[in-house]
Amino acid sequence: MTVSLPLVFVLGVIAWAAIKFLGIRLWVAVVIALFGFWLSHTFLAPAIESGTRSGVGVVNGTRK
Repeated sequence: MTVSLPLVFVLGVIAWAAIKFLGIRLWVAVVIALFGFWLSHTFLAPAIESGTRSGVGVVNGTRK
């Protein structure tokens, strides 16, 4: 069974859980998100995208 969820929703749930259960401060979560947006506009973006797609493929079982 394949479930399709927007990445923003998944990241939001992870951020909420980190703030609620791990005691991460809200400003730290915001800084991490902003750093992610900045990082996506650097020369590392293709490597990040490739790694993310590979990870999704492994989790979905389409790649070994």
